[in-house]
Amino acid sequence: MNARKRRRLAFALALLAGGAGAAALTIAALKDNVLYFYSPSDVFAKHVAPGVAFRIGGLVEKHSVRKVRGTVIRFVVTDGKARVPVAYDGVLPALFREGQGVVATGSLVPSGTFEATQVLAKHDEKYMPPEVVDALKRSGHWQEHAP
Repeated sequence: MNARKRRRLAFALALLAGGAGAAALTIAALKDNVLYFYSPSDVFAKHVAPGVAFRIGGLVEKHSVRKVRGTVIRFVVTDGKARVPVAYDGVLPALFREGQGVVATGSLVPSGTFEATQVLAKHDEKYMPPEVVDALKRSGHWQEHAP
């Protein structure tokens, strides 16, 4: 192998190593910023650790909403198979109600309660967040609504 071929090979290997390094750094940086979506069943199946930020979605369980003190609200999110208690300190969206789809952002605390920092509710009679629909379909509790 002559000197010219060795230089080309070294350049190709350096380029490949640089690209792999850049990809690894990008993936590592994104890993900390990605907010995963889980259904209540996924929370238990994947053993989500306390303190890890994620979004949880499902239906607000009927008769589970209660005001604790001030602006602290507690309710249960379910997908029909599993239930996750949620605590939220703030003003709930106007369309939030029992039996409807909801997506909350936050993290679990060691007691198993999901401490929400943000709660989103559906915006009209027919809409439900796609993540919630997928979770309900996986759990077998999705019902198509008649028009």
